Amino acid sequence: MKHLWQTTIVLLLLLSACTNTVNPAITPTGEPSPDVLPTPRIETTPMPDASQTVLDYLEKWNESDYTGMYAMLSPTSRDAVSEEDFSKAHTDAAVSLSLNGMDYGILTALVNANSAKVGYKVVFETVFFGSLVRQMEMELIASEGKWLIQWDSGLIMPELSGGKKLALSLTPPSRGVIYDNDGDVIANQTEAIAIGVVPNEIGEGQEGNLAAILAVMTGIPANIIRDSIYSGGGAYVPIGEVSLQTYEARASYLNSFTGVAINPYTSRYYFNGGVSPQVIGYLLSISPEQYEEFRRKGYAGDEKIGAAGIEKWGEEYLRGRPAADLYVVNADGTYDTAVGKSEAEPAYNIYTTIDKDFQILVQKALLGFTGAIVVLERDTGRVLAMASSPNFDPNYFTPQNYNSQWALQDLVTDDGRPLWNRAAQSAYPLGSVFKLVTTAAALESGLFTPTSRYDCVSQYTELPGFVGNDWTYDKELPPSGNLTLVEGIMRSCNPWFYHLGLELYRQMGDAYLADWAREFGFGSATGIDAVAEEVGQINNPTSEGAAVQMGIGQGDMLVTPLQVANMLAAIGNGGTLYRPQVIEKITNIDGEIIDQFQPEVLNEIPVSDETLDAIKLGMEAVVRDQRGTAYRRFLGMRAPVYGKTGTATTSVEDPHSWFAGFTDGNNPDRPDIAIAVILEYAGDGSQYAAPVFRRVVEAYFSGEVYTQFWWEWDIYVTRTPEPDTE
Repeated sequence: MKHLWQTTIVLLLLLSACTNTVNPAITPTGEPSPDVLPTPRIETTPMPDASQTVLDYLEKWNESDYTGMYAMLSPTSRDAVSEEDFSKAHTDAAVSLSLNGMDYGILTALVNANSAKVGYKVVFETVFFGSLVRQMEMELIASEGKWLIQWDSGLIMPELSGGKKLALSLTPPSRGVIYDNDGDVIANQTEAIAIGVVPNEIGEGQEGNLAAILAVMTGIPANIIRDSIYSGGGAYVPIGEVSLQTYEARASYLNSFTGVAINPYTSRYYFNGGVSPQVIGYLLSISPEQYEEFRRKGYAGDEKIGAAGIEKWGEEYLRGRPAADLYVVNADGTYDTAVGKSEAEPAYNIYTTIDKDFQILVQKALLGFTGAIVVLERDTGRVLAMASSPNFDPNYFTPQNYNSQWALQDLVTDDGRPLWNRAAQSAYPLGSVFKLVTTAAALESGLFTPTSRYDCVSQYTELPGFVGNDWTYDKELPPSGNLTLVEGIMRSCNPWFYHLGLELYRQMGDAYLADWAREFGFGSATGIDAVAEEVGQINNPTSEGAAVQMGIGQGDMLVTPLQVANMLAAIGNGGTLYRPQVIEKITNIDGEIIDQFQPEVLNEIPVSDETLDAIKLGMEAVVRDQRGTAYRRFLGMRAPVYGKTGTATTSVEDPHSWFAGFTDGNNPDRPDIAIAVILEYAGDGSQYAAPVFRRVVEAYFSGEVYTQFWWEWDIYVTRTPEPDTE
């Protein structure tokens, strides 16, 4: 056995000697021979580019990623400054610089095995001081295959080395003025008087006279002031605010009453207790969450800023630019050096399209109701009035106003949401006003003509499984009978328009009527500046039942009063849909126009003159024909008015009351207007919305109102509206 083992060894040696391999240490399989060790291999990770490390650091700085920056510091640097203090140092510098952004680049790089010095340039883009350029040098050390930064405060700016800081001093200009379209002041920085009463200190029997003088001064109806006095008990009751000039004109008479509290203040003042306050807006203090953002925009942090409406939209115009001085101060707070200086720039002024005196009358027309009114210049889209009720006094947002502490809490917690602009932010079913769109779609389809006829019965039963009542059925009146399409508008015949909705759906497709609604501006934003708006909702009907409902403006349709007024303006002006605008112009302190707003066309509605003429005939008959749904409300009305009633049913309460229309006087001295009125849960459009519409027209053309509402004791002295018994 041993011999055989020895023979095998010899044979293996001979075979090995006879091979021609170049490397005897490699076996035929490519694996190392077990009796030969491989050459040791040492792998090393190359250091990253030091310059790139600096660029990464600067990019994080530009993004305000202070946590990421801090993670790039060396251990000794992190021992010297906490992350909180590091972040604060950069935040404070950004705020003091009014930093908008940074640009940067590498200048030099000196790299050794364990250390590096990288020179770089930073350009600070600032609000007040333009571009501030600094050249700096950053030291880095190698640690575990990466570069770490040796930080000190001089890496923010060379001037800040040794713990120095920046200090910014601002001197803001006066806030700009907001005017109406005639140059009357709506909001300004001025001296004002907060007026209130202590009821139990008023002389016996003097409540009525006191309410009368306060009504003259504040514009608040006397009956409302009396109610406040009688319900106030012994506590202080805020009444309102007036300008110093208004107070001084009647001070001697007012001071003859006991129980009156006078509290002067100087601040942003909104005249007449707020002219279209949901549009104009108000000011609020900068919140803690907004503080850094606004400081970097160049605010001192203690200013009031626009929080809503034009005050918010026009903040950059109205605030001006403060005078600014930037200093370096030592650690002990002493002055070191000046870094930058800029002069103040006066604020711009904003002129609105609103007619102040007219707006006040429109607001009063809504007293006692929840709802909205929009009045547009028919041929331009300018907003002459936009009122939402309940209303509010924007002066209550001024802390200097003594009345604020009494009234502000009630204002912000009011279930009526007075801060909400129902004219543009609330969307409602349109009801029968939508029949104007249905008429346009029907006539343009070629299926119907203005003289097409339909028997307007009390109940619509044309669609199996669906029964729709006419308004005459609900009021237990005789049906309207056989009507042309134009007469259908006049009588607001539901069965006629149920029929149209069904036929258009069957013969023209499910999108046809909805597309016409979109042509008139429904379902999309109007694009109005400075005013927050709701888009509303126009869906294609998905069934014959939905199509029937859409024909009369019901179903899932939602529109805003602003959209409705704009639609009526387009009908009245020949088919041009304008972008509503509330900003007329912006001027500098010298009165020079910086920006002038011009009428802007949104859409030329593809509707024929013949179709518009037919719609106008129907709308004229609504107010002029004895059978018209609003005839009684416009008796004796001299202005050429075209209108349409609307009653939009709701699922929870009484229907919304609509009336919308336009004038067609063609008076170059008094441009024609389009108006939309909605009164929430007020009943039929002819009962309440139509008389409110009439008052708006009277106020516009005469500057006063002379027709008393049937629910009023006197003009602007309302009782709780009751069903019409005429």
